[in-house]
Amino acid sequence: MAIALVTNYLTPYRVPLYRLLAERFGVEVLCFGGGESYVPAWFADLDAQLAAAPFPARRLVGPRAALALGGRYEAAIAPVAGGAILPATYAGMHARRRPFVLWASVWAHPRGGAKAAVGFPLIRHVYRNADAVVTYGSHVSRYVGAYRDRDDDGVTVAPQSVEADLFGRAVEPEEIAAWRKESGLPAGPLVLYVGRLVPEKGVRELLAAWRELRGGRAFAVADAAAGEPPPTLAVIGDGPLAGEVAAAPGVRLLGPLARERLPVAYAAATLVTMPSIPTPRFREPWGLVCNEAMHQGTPVVATDAVGAVAGGLVRDDATGLVVPAGDPAALAGAIRRLLDDAPLRGRLGAAGRAALAGHTYEAMAEAFGRALSIAGVR
Repeated sequence: MAIALVTNYLTPYRVPLYRLLAERFGVEVLCFGGGESYVPAWFADLDAQLAAAPFPARRLVGPRAALALGGRYEAAIAPVAGGAILPATYAGMHARRRPFVLWASVWAHPRGGAKAAVGFPLIRHVYRNADAVVTYGSHVSRYVGAYRDRDDDGVTVAPQSVEADLFGRAVEPEEIAAWRKESGLPAGPLVLYVGRLVPEKGVRELLAAWRELRGGRAFAVADAAAGEPPPTLAVIGDGPLAGEVAAAPGVRLLGPLARERLPVAYAAATLVTMPSIPTPRFREPWGLVCNEAMHQGTPVVATDAVGAVAGGLVRDDATGLVVPAGDPAALAGAIRRLLDDAPLRGRLGAAGRAALAGHTYEAMAEAFGRALSIAGVR
Protein backbone atom coordinates (compact mmCIF):
# COMPACT_ATOMS: atom_id res chain seq x y z
CA MET A 1 0.00 0.00 0.00
CA ALA A 2 1.11 3.55 -0.73
CA ILE A 3 1.49 6.45 1.68
CA ALA A 4 -0.80 9.46 1.14
CA LEU A 5 0.55 13.01 1.40
CA VAL A 6 -2.29 15.52 1.54
CA THR A 7 -1.68 19.11 0.42
CA ASN A 8 -3.45 21.96 -1.38
CA TYR A 9 -1.45 22.67 -4.56
CA LEU A 10 1.71 21.38 -6.22
CA THR A 11 3.80 24.48 -5.64
CA PRO A 12 7.07 24.43 -7.63
CA TYR A 13 9.28 24.53 -4.54
CA ARG A 14 7.66 21.33 -3.23
CA VAL A 15 7.87 19.26 -6.42
CA PRO A 16 11.50 18.07 -5.85
CA LEU A 17 10.59 16.98 -2.31
CA TYR A 18 7.50 15.08 -3.42
CA ARG A 19 9.50 13.34 -6.12
CA LEU A 20 11.99 12.11 -3.51
CA LEU A 21 9.22 10.98 -1.17
CA ALA A 22 7.52 9.08 -3.99
CA GLU A 23 10.76 7.36 -4.99
CA ARG A 24 11.86 6.43 -1.47
CA PHE A 25 8.64 5.80 0.43
CA GLY A 26 5.94 5.19 -2.16
CA VAL A 27 4.18 8.48 -1.45
CA GLU A 28 1.17 9.53 -3.54
CA VAL A 29 0.28 13.23 -3.37
CA LEU A 30 -3.40 14.10 -2.93
CA CYS A 31 -4.37 17.75 -3.60
CA PHE A 32 -7.52 19.37 -2.27
CA GLY A 33 -6.97 22.78 -3.89
CA GLY A 34 -7.85 24.87 -0.82
CA GLY A 35 -6.08 27.79 0.81
CA GLU A 36 -6.13 30.07 -2.23
CA SER A 37 -5.14 33.05 -0.07
CA TYR A 38 -1.68 31.55 0.19
CA VAL A 39 -1.11 31.29 -3.54
CA PRO A 40 -1.70 33.84 -6.33
CA ALA A 41 -4.86 33.41 -8.38
CA TRP A 42 -2.86 32.80 -11.56
CA PHE A 43 -1.24 29.76 -9.93
CA ALA A 44 -4.40 27.96 -8.78
CA ASP A 45 -4.75 25.66 -11.83
CA LEU A 46 -4.67 22.38 -9.95
CA ASP A 47 -5.59 20.22 -12.95
CA ALA A 48 -2.56 21.46 -14.90
CA GLN A 49 -0.30 20.83 -11.91
CA LEU A 50 -1.57 17.28 -11.49
CA ALA A 51 -1.13 16.55 -15.20
CA ALA A 52 2.50 17.73 -15.09
CA ALA A 53 3.46 16.03 -11.81
CA PRO A 54 6.50 13.73 -12.14
CA PHE A 55 5.15 11.46 -9.38
CA PRO A 56 1.78 9.87 -8.52
CA ALA A 57 -0.67 12.68 -7.80
CA ARG A 58 -4.44 13.11 -7.92
CA ARG A 59 -7.23 15.34 -6.66
CA LEU A 60 -8.77 14.81 -3.21
CA VAL A 61 -12.42 15.88 -3.27
CA GLY A 62 -13.49 17.08 0.15
CA PRO A 63 -13.40 15.86 3.77
CA ARG A 64 -15.44 12.73 3.03
CA ALA A 65 -12.73 11.51 0.65
CA ALA A 66 -10.09 12.38 3.26
CA LEU A 67 -12.00 10.37 5.87
CA ALA A 68 -11.84 7.30 3.60
CA LEU A 69 -8.05 7.38 3.10
CA GLY A 70 -7.46 4.86 5.88
CA GLY A 71 -9.04 2.15 3.76
CA ARG A 72 -6.65 2.68 0.87
CA TYR A 73 -3.32 3.90 2.26
CA GLU A 74 -0.80 2.41 4.67
CA ALA A 75 -0.17 5.81 6.28
CA ALA A 76 -0.96 9.49 5.74
CA ILE A 77 0.88 12.79 6.03
CA ALA A 78 -1.23 15.95 6.25
CA PRO A 79 -0.58 19.66 6.93
CA VAL A 80 -2.25 22.14 9.24
CA ALA A 81 -4.38 23.54 6.40
CA GLY A 82 -7.54 22.92 4.47
CA GLY A 83 -10.19 23.40 7.16
CA ALA A 84 -11.86 20.02 7.76
CA ILE A 85 -9.35 18.12 5.59
CA LEU A 86 -6.80 17.69 8.41
CA PRO A 87 -9.14 16.33 11.11
CA ALA A 88 -10.92 14.16 8.53
CA THR A 89 -7.63 12.64 7.37
CA TYR A 90 -6.53 12.06 10.95
CA ALA A 91 -9.88 10.52 11.95
CA GLY A 92 -9.94 8.21 8.94
CA MET A 93 -6.44 6.91 9.60
CA HIS A 94 -7.04 6.60 13.35
CA ALA A 95 -10.25 4.61 12.79
CA ARG A 96 -8.29 2.06 10.72
CA ARG A 97 -5.32 2.10 13.13
CA ARG A 98 -3.12 3.47 10.37
CA PRO A 99 -0.12 5.72 11.12
CA PHE A 100 -0.72 9.46 10.80
CA VAL A 101 2.05 12.08 10.46
CA LEU A 102 1.26 15.76 10.96
CA TRP A 103 3.20 18.26 8.81
CA ALA A 104 3.15 21.36 11.03
CA SER A 105 3.89 24.93 9.95
CA VAL A 106 2.02 27.04 12.53
CA TRP A 107 3.98 28.54 15.44
CA ALA A 108 1.27 30.71 17.00
CA HIS A 109 -2.40 29.92 17.53
CA PRO A 110 -4.67 31.94 15.19
CA ARG A 111 -6.96 34.21 17.20
CA GLY A 112 -10.29 35.80 16.39
CA GLY A 113 -13.29 34.56 14.47
CA ALA A 114 -15.73 31.76 15.14
CA LYS A 115 -13.96 29.40 12.73
CA ALA A 116 -10.70 29.56 14.69
CA ALA A 117 -12.49 29.13 18.01
CA VAL A 118 -14.40 26.05 16.85
CA GLY A 119 -11.56 24.47 14.92
CA PHE A 120 -8.74 24.79 17.42
CA PRO A 121 -9.85 21.99 19.80
CA LEU A 122 -9.78 19.58 16.84
CA ILE A 123 -6.35 20.78 15.74
CA ARG A 124 -5.06 20.58 19.31
CA HIS A 125 -6.27 16.97 19.48
CA VAL A 126 -4.32 16.17 16.32
CA TYR A 127 -1.21 17.92 17.70
CA ARG A 128 -1.43 15.81 20.82
CA ASN A 129 -2.19 12.44 19.24
CA ALA A 130 -0.49 12.34 15.83
CA ASP A 131 1.86 9.35 15.65
CA ALA A 132 4.67 11.67 14.55
CA VAL A 133 5.13 15.31 13.58
CA VAL A 134 7.30 16.93 10.91
CA THR A 135 7.81 20.67 11.40
CA TYR A 136 9.07 23.62 9.37
CA GLY A 137 11.72 24.41 11.99
CA SER A 138 12.63 24.56 15.66
CA HIS A 139 10.13 27.39 16.25
CA VAL A 140 7.26 25.15 15.12
CA SER A 141 8.67 22.20 17.07
CA ARG A 142 8.57 24.26 20.27
CA TYR A 143 4.97 25.25 19.62
CA VAL A 144 3.81 21.72 18.78
CA GLY A 145 5.79 20.19 21.64
CA ALA A 146 3.72 22.13 24.15
CA TYR A 147 0.67 20.07 23.11
CA ARG A 148 2.27 16.64 22.91
CA ASP A 149 1.67 13.96 25.55
CA ARG A 150 4.55 11.69 24.53
CA ASP A 151 7.79 11.74 26.51
CA ASP A 152 9.86 11.65 23.29
CA ASP A 153 7.27 13.94 21.57
CA GLY A 154 7.93 12.28 18.16
CA VAL A 155 8.78 15.61 16.49
CA THR A 156 11.39 16.06 13.76
CA VAL A 157 12.38 19.09 11.65
CA ALA A 158 12.32 19.07 7.85
CA PRO A 159 14.50 22.13 7.05
CA GLN A 160 12.66 24.36 4.58
CA SER A 161 14.33 24.33 1.17
CA VAL A 162 14.16 25.71 -2.35
CA GLU A 163 15.82 24.58 -5.58
CA ALA A 164 19.53 25.24 -5.01
CA ASP A 165 20.36 24.55 -8.66
CA LEU A 166 17.94 27.30 -9.71
CA PHE A 167 18.41 29.97 -7.06
CA GLY A 168 22.12 29.36 -6.54
CA ARG A 169 23.08 29.42 -10.20
CA ALA A 170 25.66 31.88 -11.49
CA VAL A 171 24.00 35.01 -12.87
CA GLU A 172 26.00 36.93 -15.44
CA PRO A 173 26.23 40.75 -15.36
CA GLU A 174 24.66 40.83 -18.83
CA GLU A 175 21.56 39.09 -17.46
CA ILE A 176 21.26 41.64 -14.68
CA ALA A 177 21.65 44.57 -17.07
CA ALA A 178 19.06 43.13 -19.44
CA TRP A 179 16.55 42.51 -16.64
CA ARG A 180 16.97 46.00 -15.20
CA LYS A 181 16.46 47.55 -18.63
CA GLU A 182 13.42 45.39 -19.34
CA SER A 183 11.94 46.27 -15.94
CA GLY A 184 12.54 50.00 -16.40
CA LEU A 185 14.70 50.22 -13.28
CA PRO A 186 17.03 53.21 -12.98
CA ALA A 187 20.69 52.90 -12.14
CA GLY A 188 21.66 52.73 -8.50
CA PRO A 189 21.25 50.37 -5.52
CA LEU A 190 18.22 48.11 -5.54
CA VAL A 191 16.18 47.15 -2.48
CA LEU A 192 13.96 44.19 -3.37
CA TYR A 193 10.67 42.86 -2.01
CA VAL A 194 9.23 39.60 -3.37
CA GLY A 195 5.86 38.29 -2.24
CA ARG A 196 2.13 38.78 -1.95
CA LEU A 197 0.99 42.38 -1.58
CA VAL A 198 -1.18 41.90 1.49
CA PRO A 199 -1.14 43.60 4.93
CA GLU A 200 0.29 40.64 6.85
CA LYS A 201 3.39 40.69 4.68
CA GLY A 202 4.28 44.08 6.16
CA VAL A 203 3.90 45.90 2.85
CA ARG A 204 2.55 49.08 4.45
CA GLU A 205 5.34 49.04 7.03
CA LEU A 206 7.87 48.70 4.21
CA LEU A 207 6.35 51.68 2.39
CA ALA A 208 6.47 53.71 5.62
CA ALA A 209 10.13 52.77 6.08
CA TRP A 210 10.81 53.79 2.50
CA ARG A 211 9.18 57.18 3.04
CA GLU A 212 11.43 57.69 6.05
CA LEU A 213 14.49 56.71 4.03
CA ARG A 214 13.56 59.06 1.19
CA GLY A 215 13.52 61.93 3.64
CA GLY A 216 16.84 61.00 5.20
CA ARG A 217 20.53 61.18 4.50
CA ALA A 218 20.62 57.96 2.48
CA PHE A 219 18.71 59.66 -0.32
CA ALA A 220 19.34 63.37 0.08
CA VAL A 221 23.07 63.46 0.66
CA ALA A 222 24.77 60.06 0.50
CA ASP A 223 27.12 59.66 -2.46
CA ALA A 224 25.80 62.87 -4.03
CA ALA A 225 29.34 64.15 -4.48
CA ALA A 226 30.20 61.03 -6.44
CA GLY A 227 27.13 61.50 -8.61
CA GLU A 228 25.62 58.14 -7.66
CA PRO A 229 21.84 57.77 -8.09
CA PRO A 230 19.59 57.05 -5.10
CA PRO A 231 18.34 53.56 -4.27
CA THR A 232 15.12 52.18 -5.72
CA LEU A 233 12.61 49.91 -3.99
CA ALA A 234 11.54 47.24 -6.49
CA VAL A 235 8.45 45.18 -5.63
CA ILE A 236 7.79 41.82 -7.29
CA GLY A 237 4.34 40.34 -6.70
CA ASP A 238 0.66 41.17 -6.81
CA GLY A 239 -2.27 41.49 -4.43
CA PRO A 240 -4.79 43.94 -3.00
CA LEU A 241 -2.14 46.50 -1.95
CA ALA A 242 -0.72 46.80 -5.47
CA GLY A 243 -2.32 50.23 -5.93
CA GLU A 244 -0.66 51.62 -2.80
CA VAL A 245 2.69 50.23 -3.87
CA ALA A 246 2.44 51.65 -7.38
CA ALA A 247 1.56 55.11 -6.04
CA ALA A 248 4.47 55.32 -3.59
CA PRO A 249 7.32 57.67 -4.60
CA GLY A 250 10.60 55.97 -5.40
CA VAL A 251 8.96 52.54 -5.67
CA ARG A 252 8.71 50.42 -8.83
CA LEU A 253 5.94 47.82 -8.91
CA LEU A 254 7.11 45.09 -11.30
CA GLY A 255 4.23 42.64 -10.85
CA PRO A 256 4.72 38.87 -10.86
CA LEU A 257 7.97 37.45 -12.20
CA ALA A 258 8.41 33.92 -13.57
CA ARG A 259 10.13 31.69 -11.03
CA GLU A 260 13.03 30.84 -13.34
CA ARG A 261 13.85 34.54 -13.62
CA LEU A 262 13.83 35.32 -9.90
CA PRO A 263 17.54 34.46 -9.44
CA VAL A 264 18.42 37.37 -11.73
CA ALA A 265 16.36 39.76 -9.59
CA TYR A 266 18.03 38.49 -6.41
CA ALA A 267 21.48 38.81 -7.98
CA ALA A 268 20.67 42.37 -9.09
CA ALA A 269 19.48 43.41 -5.63
CA THR A 270 21.67 45.16 -3.08
CA LEU A 271 19.51 43.61 -0.38
CA VAL A 272 16.17 41.81 0.04
CA THR A 273 13.62 42.68 2.69
CA MET A 274 10.94 40.50 4.29
CA PRO A 275 8.91 42.78 6.60
CA SER A 276 6.08 40.39 7.62
CA ILE A 277 3.99 41.29 10.68
CA PRO A 278 1.91 39.08 12.99
CA THR A 279 -1.85 39.38 12.79
CA PRO A 280 -4.58 37.60 14.79
CA ARG A 281 -4.88 34.98 12.04
CA PHE A 282 -1.40 34.85 10.50
CA ARG A 283 2.23 34.50 11.38
CA GLU A 284 4.74 33.88 8.59
CA PRO A 285 5.38 30.10 8.74
CA TRP A 286 8.83 30.36 7.14
CA GLY A 287 9.46 32.79 4.27
CA LEU A 288 11.23 30.95 1.46
CA VAL A 289 12.16 34.29 -0.12
CA CYS A 290 14.93 34.33 2.50
CA ASN A 291 16.32 31.03 1.19
CA GLU A 292 16.02 32.18 -2.41
CA ALA A 293 17.92 35.42 -1.82
CA MET A 294 20.56 33.80 0.37
CA HIS A 295 21.38 31.29 -2.37
CA GLN A 296 22.53 34.30 -4.43
CA GLY A 297 24.55 35.68 -1.52
CA THR A 298 22.19 38.65 -1.24
CA PRO A 299 21.78 39.89 2.35
CA VAL A 300 18.32 39.76 3.93
CA VAL A 301 16.54 42.13 6.30
CA ALA A 302 13.66 40.31 8.00
CA THR A 303 11.40 40.88 10.98
CA ASP A 304 11.16 38.70 14.05
CA ALA A 305 7.70 37.59 12.87
CA VAL A 306 9.28 35.62 10.01
CA GLY A 307 9.61 31.86 10.54
CA ALA A 308 13.07 31.78 8.97
CA VAL A 309 14.16 34.12 11.79
CA ALA A 310 12.39 32.25 14.60
CA GLY A 311 13.64 28.96 13.13
CA GLY A 312 17.27 30.12 13.17
CA LEU A 313 18.20 30.55 9.50
CA VAL A 314 18.28 34.37 9.52
CA ARG A 315 20.24 35.47 12.60
CA ASP A 316 20.79 39.11 13.40
CA ASP A 317 24.21 40.43 12.36
CA ALA A 318 25.28 36.85 11.57
CA THR A 319 23.39 35.66 8.49
CA GLY A 320 21.18 38.74 7.99
CA LEU A 321 19.65 41.63 9.88
CA VAL A 322 16.58 41.20 12.10
CA VAL A 323 14.24 44.00 13.19
CA PRO A 324 11.09 44.08 15.33
CA ALA A 325 7.91 43.44 13.35
CA GLY A 326 5.71 46.47 12.74
CA ASP A 327 8.54 48.99 13.32
CA PRO A 328 9.13 51.02 10.14
CA ALA A 329 11.88 53.09 11.78
CA ALA A 330 13.88 49.99 12.68
CA LEU A 331 13.31 48.56 9.22
CA ALA A 332 14.49 51.82 7.64
CA GLY A 333 17.57 51.80 9.85
CA ALA A 334 18.52 48.24 8.86
CA ILE A 335 18.04 48.99 5.16
CA ARG A 336 20.11 52.16 5.47
CA ARG A 337 22.84 50.28 7.32
CA LEU A 338 23.20 47.75 4.51
CA LEU A 339 23.04 50.38 1.79
CA ASP A 340 25.89 52.26 3.46
CA ASP A 341 28.14 49.31 4.33
CA ALA A 342 29.44 47.17 1.45
CA PRO A 343 31.70 45.00 3.68
CA LEU A 344 28.71 44.19 5.90
CA ARG A 345 26.69 43.21 2.84
CA GLY A 346 29.47 40.92 1.71
CA ARG A 347 29.88 39.30 5.13
CA LEU A 348 26.18 38.67 5.67
CA GLY A 349 25.66 37.48 2.10
CA ALA A 350 28.46 34.91 2.36
CA ALA A 351 27.31 33.73 5.80
CA GLY A 352 23.73 33.44 4.62
CA ARG A 353 24.72 31.29 1.66
CA ALA A 354 26.80 29.04 3.94
CA ALA A 355 23.89 28.70 6.39
CA LEU A 356 21.83 26.99 3.68
CA ALA A 357 24.06 23.91 3.66
CA GLY A 358 21.57 21.93 5.73
CA HIS A 359 18.50 23.23 3.92
CA THR A 360 18.20 20.67 1.13
CA TYR A 361 15.52 18.41 -0.26
CA GLU A 362 17.64 15.42 0.78
CA ALA A 363 17.51 16.62 4.38
CA MET A 364 13.75 17.17 4.12
CA ALA A 365 13.18 13.68 2.73
CA GLU A 366 15.31 12.15 5.49
CA ALA A 367 13.22 13.97 8.09
CA PHE A 368 10.01 12.58 6.61
CA GLY A 369 11.60 9.14 6.64
CA ARG A 370 12.38 9.49 10.33
CA ALA A 371 8.85 10.62 11.07
CA LEU A 372 7.34 7.68 9.18
CA SER A 373 9.59 5.34 11.13
CA ILE A 374 8.55 6.94 14.44
CA ALA A 375 4.92 6.56 13.38
CA GLY A 376 5.45 2.83 12.85
CA VAL A 377 5.70 2.61 9.05
CA ARG A 378 8.09 -0.15 8.09
